[in-house]
Amino acid sequence: MTARRPAAAPRAAVPRRYRADSRDGLQRRLATALDTADGALAAELIHELWMRGEIGINIERALERLWAVARDGVPDWLPMRYVEWLPLAYEVAARCVAARRGRSNLYLVLLDYHDAAGEPYGVYVGMTGYAPALRFDQHKAGIRASGSVLKRGLELLTGPTLHLQGIGRSEAERIEAELAEALRAAGLRVHGGH
Repeated sequence: MTARRPAAAPRAAVPRRYRADSRDGLQRRLATALDTADGALAAELIHELWMRGEIGINIERALERLWAVARDGVPDWLPMRYVEWLPLAYEVAARCVAARRGRSNLYLVLLDYHDAAGEPYGVYVGMTGYAPALRFDQHKAGIRASGSVLKRGLELLTGPTLHLQGIGRSEAERIEAELAEALRAAGLRVHGGH
């Protein structure tokens, strides 16, 4: 039997310290951060551009360069690949609020649908008493796995649910279902959320 981790303090949402900066200002800061291999700062700047709707190819190029020059400094909340609807996932998840602390964590998994018609990515909504990264590894190893995550799971999308970590189980169950339905209503291909 695997021991459960104690409930972690809730984490704040991904920082948006550069929200007031112009696009050109963000691009200059990003170039400097990449030149100095400052992975954390570059991740924040890429994230800000992404949330503003920057062209996908520009985000993909910035992510490639970030992973090439500062792999060890990239925070776990930044996805490894461009997903067009990520800002929408942040917006929808931000509407979900938990009042009670506890031991449950909500998580999202990016699903690969490149072999199917329509949007190339989908999302799985899950709830666990484990750390989301551990639960993702369990899915991929076939341990109490969702078939969609086992077959199509690419990576965790940690950022949108940072504020939904360490919450009460009953609230987590409610929010899991509400988040899945809200993402579905927003037009995403959604699995889980039960």
